[in-house]
Amino acid sequence: MSSVFAKIVAGEIPCYKIYEDEKVLAFLDIHPGTRGHTLVIPKIEVDKIYDLPEDEYVALMLAAKKIAKHMEEVFHQRTLWKVVGTDVPHAHIHLEPYDETWYYGREVKMTPEEMQEVQAQLKMN
Repeated sequence: MSSVFAKIVAGEIPCYKIYEDEKVLAFLDIHPGTRGHTLVIPKIEVDKIYDLPEDEYVALMLAAKKIAKHMEEVFHQRTLWKVVGTDVPHAHIHLEPYDETWYYGREVKMTPEEMQEVQAQLKMN
């Protein structure tokens, strides 16, 4: 069965896209822990990050590195990397701008307009 992320990759579900290349897609989390919380996923559907083929794993990590650096330039905040692996059965990395109000499990409510504003700030390609 296709995960929600596979449906986003296929274009069946819309997203606030930040970055895309031939192997990776990054988009804003719709349940963000902080403003700018981004998910970086491989386009192939693999449940666990450590089960990715090596070339896909490297592509995911290099994209996450590039996006995290970009996020720090935009928001002037440290970017947290989280690989949790329990919420969606599709390998992914959470990138979250870190500030003194961050705590695990926090959810920031954002309007579609606020999401579009953050997307415009972070969009890379």
